Amino acid sequence: MKTTRSRGFTLIELLVVVAIIAVLAGLLLPAVQQAREAARRTQCRNNLKQIGLALHAYHDALLAFPPGYCTGLVYVDGATDTAQGWGSGTFVLPYLDQANIYDQINFNLPISSSPVVQTVLPVYLCPSDLIPGGPVSVPDGFGNTVCMAAPTSYAASCGSDASETTDPTGNGVFYRNSRTRVADILDGTSNTFLFGERAWAKANGAWPGAIPGGVIVRGPDNPCQPDVPGAWFPSSTLAVAHAHLNNALVDPDGSAGMDDFGSMHAGGSFFLFADGSVRFIQSISRDNPDGSYTPLGQIFQALGTRAGREVVPGDFGN
Repeated sequence: MKTTRSRGFTLIELLVVVAIIAVLAGLLLPAVQQAREAARRTQCRNNLKQIGLALHAYHDALLAFPPGYCTGLVYVDGATDTAQGWGSGTFVLPYLDQANIYDQINFNLPISSSPVVQTVLPVYLCPSDLIPGGPVSVPDGFGNTVCMAAPTSYAASCGSDASETTDPTGNGVFYRNSRTRVADILDGTSNTFLFGERAWAKANGAWPGAIPGGVIVRGPDNPCQPDVPGAWFPSSTLAVAHAHLNNALVDPDGSAGMDDFGSMHAGGSFFLFADGSVRFIQSISRDNPDGSYTPLGQIFQALGTRAGREVVPGDFGN
């Protein structure tokens, strides 16, 4: 009786198969990553949409948008005078199905006194951001922990570069004790943004507001000013940002871009406009070498103001 033995693979054949699989995996991986990022961008856009609906519901109920942050103290510098500090992210909680958190807050006390500020809320987190899994330390200027608070990937707009985050007022919609109405947005709701991305990976913001005694610090992926690093920026910047740069690489004011907008998406960031739309605006990483604003930067700043009367191209952003 004659028997036959099946022929196995040779070493060369196995190596060829492994090489083919490696090539196919290499071709497939970028497509998978692109699909994942597309899903993350969609979720980020939806987060801002939800925040927009909440802001308008608040406006319908109280006839104005919430303050960028509220304080009962006399203005000194926007750094040492932010108590109580509760910000717009807190005031809209009932309109984000978070009334159970809102009802636990005593607004007469500073943010640091309330344990609810440690609650991580997915609507305030972009899935592309490098976000921690829980509340994080908000330090003072010396690095000592003031309180633990939940992070955010978004910030309210206090205006253009002419409006500092530490100013008593702003030319945008949200600032210290602001009470801006839709009727005050003379530039038009489609030409003025309310909120934008400020990735926690670049600036460690917190959704509750301007935590008294605390500061905002650089995130783990902050690329700005490697030669003159800004270590921290004042408390009010935890709640608001201004429309100067978008994904800053160089910011001469010493803030390391922490008072600006930016994201972990490639090429730009998402912004919520006062008409409820969400648009993607390309990166504006620096000003001109002589310190003047770039043409794109000037348009971006115009979108940050509520009544600047600037002319903005109709196709700006997508």
